[in-house]
This record gives sequence, structure tokens and C-alpha cells, in this order.
Amino acid sequence: MEEFCGAGAAAPLRGDVEEPKQGSVLFLGGNEVKSSAVVKYSSAPPQAAFARLQEKTDLKLPPANWLRESAKLGPAGTTILGNNKKSKPFSSFGMAYDFIDSVGNDVDVVSDSENIKKLLKIPYSKSHVSMAVHRIGRTLLLDELDIQELFMRSSQTGDWTWLKEFYQRLIDQKWQRKKKSKEHWYQKAILSKFLYYSINGDGAAQPVPSTSKQHQEGPVSGESDEAGEASWPAPFEMPSSLSEDPGASNQGSVPLEPSYIVGHVASAPKEQNLTTLFNDGENSQGLKNDFVRNILWTFEDIHMLVGSNMPIFGGGRYPAVSLRLRDNNKPINVLTGIDYWLDNLICNVPELVMCFHVNGIVQKYEMIKTEDIPNLENSNFSTKVIKDIAQNILSFLKSNCTKEGHTYWLFKASGSDIVKLYDLTTLCEETEDKYQNPFTMPVAILLYKVACNMMLKKNQNRKHYGTIRTLLLNCLKLLDNGRHPQIIASANYMLSELFQLDEPKKEDSTDFPISGNSDESYSEEEEEMPDSDENGSYSNSSDPPDDNKAVAIIKSVGELSVPEKYKSVHRIRPSCAFPVCHGTEERCRLVLNYVLEGLKSVDSSVKKESDLPAADPSTPIPLKYEDESTSGGPDCLEKQMALFLDKMGSFQKGKHSSQSGMIPGSWQYKMKLQLILKSSKAYYVLSDAAMILQKYGRALRYIKLALQCHDTYCCLCASMLPEVLVFLCQCLTLCGDIQLMLAQNANNRAAYLEEYNYQTKEDQEILHSLHRESRCQVFAWATDLSTDLECQLSVSCKCYEAAYEILLFSNLKNQNPEQHVQVLKRMGNIRNEIGVFYMNQAAAVQTERVGNKTVSTTEQQLWKKSFSCFEEGIQNFESIDDATNAALLLCNTGRLMRICAQAHCAAEGDFKREFSPEEALYYNKAIDYYLKALRSLGKRDVHPAVWDSVNWELSTTYFTMATLQQDYAPLSRKAQEQIEKEVSEAMMKSLKYCDIDTASARQPLCQYRAATIHHRLASMYHSCLRNQVGDEHLRKQHRVLADLHYSKAVRLFQLLKDAPCELLRVQLERVAFAEFQMASQNSSAGKLKTLFGALDIMAKTKGAFQLIKKELVAESEQTSEGKSAAENLSPPDSSTSLNKEEVLKLLSIFESRMSFLLLQSIKLLTSTKKKTGGINEEAAVLQTNKQVYSLLLRATANRSLTLLERVEVILNLLEQLTRNSDTGSAGIQ
Repeated sequence: MEEFCGAGAAAPLRGDVEEPKQGSVLFLGGNEVKSSAVVKYSSAPPQAAFARLQEKTDLKLPPANWLRESAKLGPAGTTILGNNKKSKPFSSFGMAYDFIDSVGNDVDVVSDSENIKKLLKIPYSKSHVSMAVHRIGRTLLLDELDIQELFMRSSQTGDWTWLKEFYQRLIDQKWQRKKKSKEHWYQKAILSKFLYYSINGDGAAQPVPSTSKQHQEGPVSGESDEAGEASWPAPFEMPSSLSEDPGASNQGSVPLEPSYIVGHVASAPKEQNLTTLFNDGENSQGLKNDFVRNILWTFEDIHMLVGSNMPIFGGGRYPAVSLRLRDNNKPINVLTGIDYWLDNLICNVPELVMCFHVNGIVQKYEMIKTEDIPNLENSNFSTKVIKDIAQNILSFLKSNCTKEGHTYWLFKASGSDIVKLYDLTTLCEETEDKYQNPFTMPVAILLYKVACNMMLKKNQNRKHYGTIRTLLLNCLKLLDNGRHPQIIASANYMLSELFQLDEPKKEDSTDFPISGNSDESYSEEEEEMPDSDENGSYSNSSDPPDDNKAVAIIKSVGELSVPEKYKSVHRIRPSCAFPVCHGTEERCRLVLNYVLEGLKSVDSSVKKESDLPAADPSTPIPLKYEDESTSGGPDCLEKQMALFLDKMGSFQKGKHSSQSGMIPGSWQYKMKLQLILKSSKAYYVLSDAAMILQKYGRALRYIKLALQCHDTYCCLCASMLPEVLVFLCQCLTLCGDIQLMLAQNANNRAAYLEEYNYQTKEDQEILHSLHRESRCQVFAWATDLSTDLECQLSVSCKCYEAAYEILLFSNLKNQNPEQHVQVLKRMGNIRNEIGVFYMNQAAAVQTERVGNKTVSTTEQQLWKKSFSCFEEGIQNFESIDDATNAALLLCNTGRLMRICAQAHCAAEGDFKREFSPEEALYYNKAIDYYLKALRSLGKRDVHPAVWDSVNWELSTTYFTMATLQQDYAPLSRKAQEQIEKEVSEAMMKSLKYCDIDTASARQPLCQYRAATIHHRLASMYHSCLRNQVGDEHLRKQHRVLADLHYSKAVRLFQLLKDAPCELLRVQLERVAFAEFQMASQNSSAGKLKTLFGALDIMAKTKGAFQLIKKELVAESEQTSEGKSAAENLSPPDSSTSLNKEEVLKLLSIFESRMSFLLLQSIKLLTSTKKKTGGINEEAAVLQTNKQVYSLLLRATANRSLTLLERVEVILNLLEQLTRNSDTGSAGIQ
């Protein structure tokens, strides 16, 4: 924090960034004028107490210490005592470089105090004014433009000849150098001697004792308190020997040499330090800050950074005074009064000590307070008017000096009332090249430095991006590539850094409309004269006729005293809107455009052009395209990968050089590295965007360019930064993604190839620059577009593996856990894809193998490849605890085992076939993998869909194994009982994993599977019962189990509305089971009961027949409609249509079994009736059965009935049976 301190307090060093603090308000001359001053830097020692000279001291005689350095003054002594040369033409630039934070932002004016005073005295003075004005943001830089000095130089060097001609033509036809008078030199000499006398160094003057003591022995406590109470700042800095800060530099009193090296360029995402921009040789323009003091002066609402060399002394009870020498014979005039007053205000000095002399002989001293100066006799002036003049001049300049980078010339001829403003840059360009203007380079460097400074302010720079861009574009306009390639390359790099590639564009970037002339802050129409409402013509005949060269004119200096006569009609800097990019591609293209300009600058400055192979930037560099015949397949890939990883590992050795002859460590080398990395990132973002749009050919082309940039970066860079390696991993990962998508979308290959081979001129030129450094072939294996599916999958896998290897050998996986997980996940995924690819190939080979019964070696090789891919994939997923994906891969491994099992089946026609041990082995392996998958998931909640899928596959495997064992029983190896036991166990396990209760898309399938299992088990027990003799307990058990499974199968098939044939078959088997039981019964009552049970089962098939009838009706309607409008109808869906052969077969069996049961019931009922004399109910049942039997016989005898009619007959008969079933069962009881 900056303080307003008393005498002797230390002022901050130059270059410190400080916020000005509001100073005291001065009430001057009855008018309130606000003024405050903050010393930003001082190279002066503590102020010496001034020695009051004795009367009659002769100032014409030199004191003993004249023009010698004094310990009390330090090396700045000669400057302080006024012997400095006049202000240099670039003095404001020296200050601006040192206080770069203030420029373009919170300061209105940067200038020498002499220039400020000269401007504020314009209405009072007849003397000429000539100043150069430059605009940087909202700041104006004012420098004296000494025409006489310039034209003298012009005669010797040839510079500025165009301005000399212009000046002679328009302003002063008979220009000649005016010589300074003897009086002028005499006055300077006695002032210098007076000041040297006043520092009481050698006894030539009698010093004031108390002051001397105070100065030599340090401040007395009382004095220092008094000084502390004063609200005036100490304009000088303490030497470090007196500083309280023990760590302060021991050069406290030496002016700090400002560094003319442009600070490190900030990289927006990471602060990567760039090269420094200027050699010491470029300091020769004299852009030094030579002022003893740099002061931030606030005058009313105007903030100024002012340089001052005014000598300030301490004086007993006065903390600071300025010392002036006056000729007693010449009264003080207004100009002198304003001069003294402004000097004291700028330096915050409260009092003025005036020493009067006559012909060099000291007469007397007089003390005047600063606020009393405007009221002195003969020099009365209004401070309010001075304030108005300041505001008017500033408004006039700000309204008219509108173009950044242009040099404006404010000129008032001696004795004239007219002030004119010319745009010298425009005038210069009309006559000769812009480099004839010596201000061009300092302005360009200042624009660049301000932009650099704003880039470094991370916390706020997003909102300043428009401003930074405008500064840099204006800087580039001023520079010539041949002369300043370094700044041009750096500026272009910074422009590219303004566009955030890795973030979505912020909404606030659209706050401002984009004007067509965003590079220039104002259009020509805006540059009208502020007072154009008044008469524009000049009545004064002495005015030159062709004054149209002036940008603006103040017609009379008197206007400057009128309050608010000139108002700043424009904002200091209009909103320099950052261009709104309509999408990622446009943003990246802008970045690449700036990068290309930067690369051109770098390349043009590297001298060894002749050593390079000639390449024409306009000739496209061919993108190598390979088909499967030349790609060499996976083995070739392995070699390329090994070479690549070997190269990556060799970065530690640091043996890298540039083909173009760039020297490592040079600015070209550092800048090219940054530019190449930036282009690589831009291409990566473009590739990612193309990937999202599913333009995979374009995506591959961009990632190829990104990796070629990276390859060049690797060739140049001796050691890789971790973030660069992480970025390389991202590139390789994206490349792997693209190759995978190309493999999965093989049908669009022609379109992708066309996208891949297209190239813009910009891309060609960037590639040309890259080829100056390397061959760019290290990543060719990853980025070629292959037409072979296996090769594409293999390349994708290699990309992920390479990314993983880089993370491993550079120890980055712990710092980038997210990246590590992503790469492993993709490796697992691609290995799954390759495993599935080989598994499908094996299945295809298997289906083609018709005659050959043995498994081919090709199949076995494919199984091995597939298995190893799945195994590696599972390890990848398990290493990152991805249970779900690990389960899916285990599931796929199970499927592979099932394919292996199927391959060991013999050809279908072999009726002797048995379920082989190999099949059993592979099915059991499949079961193991499915169970592992379930264990990996743990519970259904982890991923319900995967859990259900694994359960279904497991159920299917058990079911298939059981079915094969049942259908192709291995009786040569196992006993029937053992086989039945194994089948039963497998079926029950299949049921366990078949979830029939959870509502899902798979539920009907599960119900069908469960029904089929129950049906098969029932059939098996039914068969056992038929074939078994002996053990009655076992027979009873089998009978119970068969009955149980049949009833469960029926119940499940009834739930399904699309399996009438299966339901009918189960019911018919139940009838057969009843018939088999009836055959072993002896009593008529028992037989009759079983018989009625079987007829009841028959009656219950009514639902199945209704479903069959419904489908047959729908099919016949569809067929009849199809004849009339065949083109509008799709063919009937084969999946839902009935198997008519199956229906016919089942119908015939049904008719025969029904006929048999009815006949048996009629026989039994008739014999019972004879014995018992008959019961009415039984008679009714007998009558119905006879009737139904008769109808059935007629129907079966009629061969002309269609299938639908036969079904309808059965339904009719079942209806009659059902009606009497209740009565019948009651009668039997």
C-alpha cells in the first residue's frame, strides 16, 4: 500500500504496481480545485536542507562543488540541479514501459511535466507548441516533438524529410534554425550555480545550523513527528542504508535501469514462459525513464503519470520546499506563476522559496504557500480556468486521436491562436514507407507490452480479450515481418491463445455487437470536429488554403478557457468486441490462421533455407493411403509400435535437433515449439468435433495433423513436459476411438476416404513448416485409413496401448487418474470388440464346415485369439474396478465356450451321435464364466440389465446342455439313471436362473423356457415310468413328478397367448399318461374315473384350439386381402404365423385319442348300466358321448374339410362335452 509520507520516507521502486490513493483537496484562489499526487518512483536521496545564502553573495562566481557529484545528492545530482538535457522525444514511452499496468487502463495521460505545463499555458502564451500524441487504449502519450532538433537530424540522416517538406509547405515556408540568445545561457548558468550554493556542501554559503545538524545526524524526534503530521508526500526515496527493510536493495539511490525486454508471454491455459523479445541493441532508441520522479497526479478527474526533475529541498520546519531564483528587476508574470503553481501541485510541495537577485547578487528570500501562488501580484490567474483548459485539451485530444498505433502531431505556430492536429502516420504513408516514422517501433512495442501485461492478469483477462486482440492487431499493423519477426510471431501466438480451445465459448462474449471495423476503433465518419456546429470556414486570410490535412483544429486558443467547450464525444475505447465464433471449427480455424502467421515469421527468420529440400507450400503434401494389401497387418503394427515407444523412451537422452538449423534455446526454437503445440491442440479439438458429428474420415485427417504436429514437437523438444505427454495420450486415445468408429461403420468407407484426403491450403502450409523440422512419420501407423476391418480394430487397440504405455513410463498415471481410467476402459472395450470379431469369424467358419467333422486348426486359432482378447479385456476392467464391463466380457467368454462346444458336435445326419465329453467340458467352462460374471456384479442392483442378461445366458447354457444330454444320451459312457439325474439337475438349475416373475421384455421368453423345461422333465419321468419295472416306490415318485411337471407346463403355456401347439402337445401327452395309468387299472370304477379325467384334459384344450382358430381366420383374411391389394401389404409375419403341418399332425392325434377315449367311455358306461340298472345322470353322459363320438366319426371320415373347418368341428364337440362334464362327473361319483 502506498502512503502519503512526510520528508524522508521511502517511495516505492519503479515498476511496482500500486493503486493511487486520493490526496488532499487544495482550495486555491477561492476556487476549489482537487489535486493529489502519489510518488510512484524516486531516484533522489533524502532532500537536503537548503542553505539560505547571505546577502550580497555573487552568483556569477562558481561554488567549489559546482557540477560535481555530491554524496548528499547521489548520482542524480546533476539532474536534480537542472543541468539535464531537455526532455527526449520518447520520454513518455520510457515511463509507459516502467508502469505498464497503468497504460491503456486507468491513466489518461503519460508525459513529462514540462509538456503538461506547456499545454495548460496555451491560452496565455504566444510561444509555439509541437507535440507527438499516441493513443494506447484510453491512455494518451504526449512527447515533445522538437521540430528544429528533428530537422537538424534530418539534414544528417535523411529521416523525417517528408515531415520537413510538409512543414515548409504548409506552415513555415522560410524555416531556419533559431539560435538561443546569450541571455538564455547566462540565466541557466546562474541558476545552476545558485542551486549548488544552496546545498551547503563546501562552506561557500553559510548553512542554517539546525538544518545541517538534522541532515547529518538524522531527524530529531520532534521534527519527524511534525513531518509525519503533514499531509504532503515525500517526493524522494530513502537510500537502502536508512531503509527499515533489511532486505532492500543496496542501490536504493540509483535510478533503476528499466528493462526493455518484453516480459514473458503468458500462455492462456498454462503459464509457459516464452522467449524474451528484445536484445540490448534494441535499446538504442533511448527509451529510458530518465526522470528523477514518476508521479501519479490526479487533477480534478484527470489521471496523469508525470515525469518530473524539479529540485526539492527540506527546510527546518518545512517538510519540502521548491527553490526558485528571480531577477528583482523583472516582475513575476502569469506564465511564471502558472509554471510554479503546477510544479508544486505535481510534486505535492506545499511551499515555494523565492530568492531575489540583481545582476547575480543575492538580495532577499521570500516564502510563498502553494495555494497563494495564483494570487501573487502581476500573476493573478484563475485555477478554475486552468482546470477547464486541462479538461478541454484532454477532450479535444481524446475525441480526435482515435487510432491506436498512429502518431498524431499537435501543433501551434509561434504567435498563432490556432491549434492543429495532424495524423502523421497517414501523411507518412502517403509519401514514403511507414518506417520513416521513428515512433512506429516504440508504439508497436508498447502496444505489445500492454497486451502482454493484460494477458498475464489471469483473474480478469477473459473480459479483456477483445481489448488484447485489438492491441495486438494494431501492433501487427505497424510491424514489418522482415525486420521484426520475433514480435510478430509472439503477437500471433498470443492472438491464438485468446481463443480457448478446451472450453465452450462463454455467453458474455456476445455482449457487444461486432462492428465491421473492429480492428480500428472508430470509423472515418466519427472523426468529425467536435465544434462542427459552428462556422467551419476561416475568415483569417493568413490561414493556408489546404488545411484539409489536419484531423482537427482549435480555431482560437481562447475557446479552451470556456468550461466544457470540448466534450469527449466518444468512449475512450469502444467495446473491442471479441469475435463471436459460430462453432468450434471456426474458432479452431482462427487459431490455426494465427499459428500459421507465427510459423511463417519464425521460418522466415531462420537463415538456413538453402540447406532444406525444396518444397512448394502450394503443392499438397500427399496423405498416405493404404489398403490391406500394403498395410502389413498386425505384425507390421507391432514393429511400428515398438519403434514409436522406443522413440518416446529416448526423450530422456535429449539427442534432438532441427533439420532447418534452428538453435535450441533460441527464440525461434522456443516460439516454434509453442506454435506447433498450439496447432496440435487446435487440430485435436477439430478432430473431436468431427467425431461428434460422425464425420470419421475428417476426424482421422485432423487427428493425423495433430499427431504430425506432435511428432515435430517431439523432434525439437529434448524433454517432454508432463502436460504435453498427457495431451499426446489424449490424441492417441481419440485416434483409437476414430479407428474403432471407422471399423464399426464400414458401409460408409467411400465417403470417409473422400473426407480423409481433402486438405485446405492452410493445413498444407502448416505441414510445410512442420516438414522443415521432421518427416512427421512417427505416428503414420496410427493415422492411416485402412480398408481391412481387422487392421482397423488392431490399430485402434495399438493406439490405446501406446497411450497407456506413455502414462506408465512417464509415471503420469497417478497424477492423471481420470486419464488412466479412460485409457484402460477403452483398452478393455477394444479387446472385447476384437474378441467378438474373432469369435464371429470362428462361428462363420463353423457354419461353412459341412462335410468335415473335425475341428479345423483355423477355428482353434481364432478361438485362442478371441479368448486371449477377452482375458486381457477382463484384466483391464478389473484393474479399474469396472464390475459391469468385466461381467459383460466374462459373459462373452462364456459365449465363446459355447461356440467351442457347438463346434465339437458331429454332423447332424449321424443318428448314432452322443453328447461328447468335449461338449460337456466347454459347456461347463461356459457355466463357470457366467457364474464368475454374476459374482463380479454381486447383486442385481449394480446393473439390472446386465444381471438379467447373464442369468438368461446361464439358464440357456444349462438348458442346452440338458437338452443335448436328453436327446443324445451318452449311453456308451454312462448309465441311464445317471444321465436322467444329470439332466434333471441341469434342468432345475436352468429353471433357477430363469426369472419368470420380473416384468421385462424378456419375461415371455423366460415363461416359455420354464414351460418347456417342465414339459421336458414331465416327458422324461413319463418315459422312465413306461420303461421301469420293479421298484414301486420309485415308480410312484416318477408318477408324481411327471404329473407335477405336466401341470406346471400347462399353467405356463396357458399364460402365453402365442404357443397353442405347445399347449396342445403337453395336453396330449397328459392324455397319453392317463391312458398308460388306465392300462394298469383293474376296476371299472377306477378306469372310468381315469377316463373321465382324460376327457376333462381334452375339454381343457378348448383354449388352445380357440387360439389356433383365431390365427387361421386372421391368416385367411390376410390372404384374401392380399389378392386384391398385394402391393400395399407386407407378407404375413413368419414368426407369428402357425406351423400348419404341426397343427395337422396334432389335430390327427387329438381326433384319434378323443375317438378312443369316447369309445372306451361308451363301452364302460354301457356295461355299468347293464349291471346296475342305470342312473339318469350316467345315461345322459352316455347319450352325449355317443352323440359326440358319432359326430367325430363323420367329421374324420369327411376328407374335404379344410383345417379351419376341422378345428371348428373339434371346438363344437368340446363345447358339448364341457356342458355335460359336470353331470358326468356327478354320475360317476
